Amino acid sequence: MVTELAREQLRRAAIGRPTALTIGIFDGVHRGHQAVIRQVINTAHRHGLAAGAITFHPHPREVLRRDLTIEYVTSLEDRLALLRETGLDTVATVSFTSEFAQTEAGDFVRMLVEELQLKRLIIGEDFALGRQRGGDPETLAQLGRELNFDVDVIDLIADNGEQAEKISSTEIRAALNDGAIERVTALLGRRFAVHGPVVLGFERGRTIGFATANVAVGADRAIPGPGVYATLAHLPEGPRPSVTNIGVRPTFEDGGGLSIECHIFDFDRDIYDTDLRVEFVQRLRGERKFEGVEQLVEQIARDCEAARTLLAEESAQ
Repeated sequence: MVTELAREQLRRAAIGRPTALTIGIFDGVHRGHQAVIRQVINTAHRHGLAAGAITFHPHPREVLRRDLTIEYVTSLEDRLALLRETGLDTVATVSFTSEFAQTEAGDFVRMLVEELQLKRLIIGEDFALGRQRGGDPETLAQLGRELNFDVDVIDLIADNGEQAEKISSTEIRAALNDGAIERVTALLGRRFAVHGPVVLGFERGRTIGFATANVAVGADRAIPGPGVYATLAHLPEGPRPSVTNIGVRPTFEDGGGLSIECHIFDFDRDIYDTDLRVEFVQRLRGERKFEGVEQLVEQIARDCEAARTLLAEESAQ
């Protein structure tokens, strides 16, 4: 069974040349993903092919398991932008629907041959696709012999550059939840960031001398655990040093739900409705409940000073 939606999505990604492809979710486009994509591009160049990637959205587990909700390290929009920045010639998004989940591996790879002129498929050793994960490397190699494409099985990069624990998006989500930002940076190969529109909040920060931009981030995004972080706020004119609080404002009885509040240093412009990107550099401390506003203000001042010092040292390196 092949869905016409999937066929149309692949057809839109076709560039009229035989291709070397890799397939995956690529949530986070982390160092492991980047290593695979480099191999795809190198393989494509060696064989005179275009280099491409196919990503599924939503995550198959969300469709196959009713009890599971995935928090994505990157939004689909950001994932596609990061994949294209690697130098791939084409990136296709295939909607993983309940109908698509019934597609046999053989039917899907035939569609790749027909629509994207697949000539080489680059996969990891634990890769499988298709209904009931029937398309393992051995099965795909057999299909390749029938349909005239080659299958390259490669090792995925480990987080220490050796053959140890493989990098995974699950590991990155766990590190984010722990506030282990330096660990997240090492796994991603870049700093973690979120972005969203600046929305109206309680405006308490302005009344105590520390105005904040409240960044609205989708509920399906993974975010760092509650705490205070040294960050960079990306404005149209460039990144600005800042400090960001993630939490539920426990000092106030009506603190509301979880929020992401970014205080940009030496900045007082109205940026409501602006899409603000916040890049996380390091965690300063966990979330605390203070006895009163005065104690909170004193701690915020210390947080700002710590963030300024840390960010200045980072920029000087």
